[in-house]
Amino acid sequence: MGAAQAPSVAEDAHLLTAAEVLGYIRTGDLTVEQYVRALLDRIAERDSQVRAWAYLDRDYVLEQARALDAVPLEQRGPLHGMPIGVKDVIYTKDMPTQFNSSAYKGNFPKVDAAPITLLRAAGALLLGKTTTTEFAATGEGPATRNPHDLSRTPGGSSSGSGASVGDFQVPVALGTQTGGSVIRPASFNGTYGFKPTWGRISREGLKFFSVTYDTLGFFTRGIDDLVLLADAFGLHDDSSLPASARLSSLDSVDGLRLALFRTMMWPHAGPGTRAAVDDAVALLRARGATVEDVELPAEFDQLPAWYDVVLAVEGGTAFLPEYRANRAHLGALLVGYAQTSGGYSHRAYLEAVDGIAALRPKMDAVLAGYDAVLTPSTPDEAPIGSTTGSYLFCKVWSALHVPVLNMPGFQGAHGMPIGLSLVAPRFKDAQLLAVAAPVAAIFEAEGGWTRRVHNKTVTMTNGHYNGAVDKTETNGASHNATRGFKSRL
Repeated sequence: MGAAQAPSVAEDAHLLTAAEVLGYIRTGDLTVEQYVRALLDRIAERDSQVRAWAYLDRDYVLEQARALDAVPLEQRGPLHGMPIGVKDVIYTKDMPTQFNSSAYKGNFPKVDAAPITLLRAAGALLLGKTTTTEFAATGEGPATRNPHDLSRTPGGSSSGSGASVGDFQVPVALGTQTGGSVIRPASFNGTYGFKPTWGRISREGLKFFSVTYDTLGFFTRGIDDLVLLADAFGLHDDSSLPASARLSSLDSVDGLRLALFRTMMWPHAGPGTRAAVDDAVALLRARGATVEDVELPAEFDQLPAWYDVVLAVEGGTAFLPEYRANRAHLGALLVGYAQTSGGYSHRAYLEAVDGIAALRPKMDAVLAGYDAVLTPSTPDEAPIGSTTGSYLFCKVWSALHVPVLNMPGFQGAHGMPIGLSLVAPRFKDAQLLAVAAPVAAIFEAEGGWTRRVHNKTVTMTNGHYNGAVDKTETNGASHNATRGFKSRL
């Protein structure tokens, strides 16, 4: 794209993926400041409706952008100029970290979490802090709404991260997952959501719920952006090939051997997820992939119950300090964890921890027989209301520590997005991204759900919010975009 076209790129820059934007920045067709101004305009246009941000300082964001634009080309990092939303349970030295808790209102830890240190070193720009449920631990959401239907939940606990990426307010956001807090909001908001192998990314500076489960994850609108993040965090497989090299070697699903794991949670699947699974299998088989419907061995049946035991006991440990110091500010659910740890004994906890640990290598062996495994992400489309929805289909994979990737493309009865997940063995993160690229391309092109950009005035009909849609985004760009109003946050 030549210089004469740069103004139109800047005008609609919020519609681009991070990978596309970084390309324009490298060639000089777009500055970091131009890009973040487009994002800030989008946020000003939509924040009163979607409510995805816990903290955002427009002036400071622009100051960071100008500083990045002043960095000489030869000194720029691989993510130079990539704006990222940060879930508000991750420490940032220049922004408050408040955990959606009144006890931590205005709290400035004055230190960066380890993932933030890595991102800053790579040249990323931290746009602001995204909303979360209380301590990323409850099922009651913050005030954030689903951008595709404001009467519905965006999921959680990474509510603002999923909603902001789904609404074109930021191209990339960080989340954390204990049970389904990345995969579920990714499915509900129509984004990609990636939970890497447990332990692959340092959790220093992240608030814990469960030391056994908690994992940093990413939200994006494209596989290419996930690959950039995977390479920045060193998520290479034993082949030592970076994720970008693995990705370039696979451009078709023809010949792929995939399994379909409905899991023991299948009776909870709604009609939208059941239809999405059927459609996905048909699309893949029509293009040359082998898809085998496989049942998990019976020894995995105890896994969901064991997951619950570990969560309750470790939640009790995690929230005991808050209970002792700030009980009046702590929600009833977290008080319950701190007081009783779910009522489970140490014997029950050890049985669960050891039982799950014994299943992990067995699952790796099952998964190793396939290029990847297809599985539901959520029971159905995002439900109406403020609760974050069910994570039943996610808890098994969080317990087993395997990498999981939600891919959008399907939709439910109300036109809301429904995602499906791909799973791979532990430490096969790059392989998972490589396999997902051609699979996801098919789902997005033919799954039936089209990503839309919402920016008209929102009205209320029969007690429900209705977000009007006036443009459809295709391949990261809109050709009939109309600019909304601009205002300072």
